[in-house]
Amino acid sequence: MNTIRLTLFYLVLVTGTLLIIATLLSLIYDVRFWYIKALDFPRLQVLIGLLVCLIVFASFSKHWKLPSVLFLLGLLASIVLQASFILPYTPLADKAVETAAPHTVEEGSSFSLLVANMWMENRQAAAFLKMVHNANPDVVLAMETDKWWTSRLNPLRQRYPYQVLHPLDNTYGMALYSRFPLEGAEVKFLSHEKVPSIHTKVRLPDGSLFVLYAMHPVPPKPSEHPDNVGEEEVALLKVGETVAQRQLPTVVAGDFNDVAWSRTSRLFGTGSGLADVRVGRGLYNSFDATSSLLRWPLDHVYVSGEFRVLELERLPKFGSDHFPILVKLALEE
Repeated sequence: MNTIRLTLFYLVLVTGTLLIIATLLSLIYDVRFWYIKALDFPRLQVLIGLLVCLIVFASFSKHWKLPSVLFLLGLLASIVLQASFILPYTPLADKAVETAAPHTVEEGSSFSLLVANMWMENRQAAAFLKMVHNANPDVVLAMETDKWWTSRLNPLRQRYPYQVLHPLDNTYGMALYSRFPLEGAEVKFLSHEKVPSIHTKVRLPDGSLFVLYAMHPVPPKPSEHPDNVGEEEVALLKVGETVAQRQLPTVVAGDFNDVAWSRTSRLFGTGSGLADVRVGRGLYNSFDATSSLLRWPLDHVYVSGEFRVLELERLPKFGSDHFPILVKLALEE
């Protein structure tokens, strides 16, 4: 084995071992160790790395002694574990929310929702307004909106006469714009006094009503802004408990600061009885729009069983570190 092949062999050995360890550590759930929870995010990237290591190692190894066999089994086991998290978010899995055929949807019973984290440092308001104009959603949820952003989004008021605006300079401001009437809209603070969520009913043109919860829970990593280091995510789970007692069709949407397959997301889905529109359709990685490699799904839409999906799309970036997510839903009560 020449020098280059030997170097590559040991590189794969070291890399594969680290990826196996990372896979095992990612199964540990302890709110005290945010850096272990962070291993929950790059599962797709780790899976790809494991597959590359498996292919290269198998092509190099000619004498399968016990250490080689154990390493190979470690790679295979890690691949299965990582794939088990990713598989539901591919077209290979069954859809958690059924697809509606457009011709079966009654007039006035459907709506489109745009979920967009603006990134407070981003100042490309014109690009966002142009995107909203082109996509023409019925409801726009904008997050990380400070006073600068809400002032720049004033043109939306002409098209969306119903709004709930709560600008903040701590990256947790929210703005909700709706073409349809909002009833009983409230801004609530569920786990942090400076992290709002918007709770409102939305009246569709056919007269039907549904509840919308707009959420932006804090991240589990250390931050100069509010965070959840060393704590369980409370806000999302509180909403899940409320939704479980629901009497109306319900949508929960926003930047959850957590991946779709995380323990918290799964607990929320199970406890609330809501389903993730991504499941069975694709990853729709919404963060980080500034990186081509490190991307994962952080912006979510969960719906109750009365809804069907007409469209689901990740829109082009507009200057934010998040891609916007656009979903069109039909309410079938």
